Amino acid sequence: MPTLEERLPLTSQRIREGIESQLHTGMQFYVSLQGEVIADAGIGEARPGVPMTETTLNLWLSAGKPLTAMAIARLWEQGKLSIHDPVTRFIPEFGTLGKEPITLLHLLNHTAGFRPVETGWPDIEWTEIIQRICNSPLEANWQIGKTAGYHVTSSWFILGEILQRITNQPYSELIRELILEPLGMTESWIGMPREVYEQQQENMAYVYQREKGEMLLTEWHAEPRCLKPSPGGNARGPIRELGWFYECLLHQGMPLFEPQTVETMTSRHREGKFDLTLQHIVDYGLGFIINSNRYGEATVPYGFGKYASEKTFGHGGSQSSIAFTDPERELVVAFVANGRPGEPKHQRRAKEINEAIYEDLNLS
Repeated sequence: MPTLEERLPLTSQRIREGIESQLHTGMQFYVSLQGEVIADAGIGEARPGVPMTETTLNLWLSAGKPLTAMAIARLWEQGKLSIHDPVTRFIPEFGTLGKEPITLLHLLNHTAGFRPVETGWPDIEWTEIIQRICNSPLEANWQIGKTAGYHVTSSWFILGEILQRITNQPYSELIRELILEPLGMTESWIGMPREVYEQQQENMAYVYQREKGEMLLTEWHAEPRCLKPSPGGNARGPIRELGWFYECLLHQGMPLFEPQTVETMTSRHREGKFDLTLQHIVDYGLGFIINSNRYGEATVPYGFGKYASEKTFGHGGSQSSIAFTDPERELVVAFVANGRPGEPKHQRRAKEINEAIYEDLNLS
């Protein structure tokens, strides 16, 4: 099989330039085109002296949010909920301080209006996190369903709690049962069992944060952040498994979802709205960012590059990762860097890599 450098020379060059510039020490990378795997590899180091390989467990951060969204979709298909249900149908105590009208739709398209809650994760227990969120007020001047603002964690814990109450299972177990295991994503986790964490110690990539020109080691590989689930924030595994998830969606949900479900979840439900968190107009489906190049492809955060087609959908992880599918090209891309270099540098890095992929594959 040709090497990554042979199949994707410009892309490989961009990744290695990032290593030289100390944006990351390593990157894990997966690309498929029309069902053919083009790249499944690691470049650089996962941690000092340990190479990044295709099987290294990497932290995806918010790139894992669509897994929770599609778990909601599975229960919707089973008739156990509707996306138009109020949250209070499942969590009655949520309905306080102006939050009463919020529905699952508002949670999934980031128009709910309780962004600032300090959840306390991973230092406090799940039940206390839910209580904190339920006791929080609606943001001032927020119009539910109309005001737009990306919810980093708060709404995702509520989605996780809805899943728990319907299935009577802990979130970490139900996400494996509903999504990960049926798609063969057996090395991926959102909240690892302790025995898995202990077995996989040496196979987990470090995460570095660039501060004042230095790459500083973070605590993302430490026990609390690995064992305790955060439904919108601490998915981890080999990035190729997130690529498999997008291949399922590219093929109209086969074998896990109905085609109409995938169409609904990845259509534009929030269009033309300025996002107060991202500080840019960004369109959203239900748990997915939809290509928003129409609002400025050079400036849109966590975009898919200037060559991506209109219906491209996916999600990025803070300063580190992105995964998406371009249905028009039948392209799936997923990559994760173990360095978080700050938003401007990451946005430039991701844009350059995304565009290099299209150029290498003659899709530009």
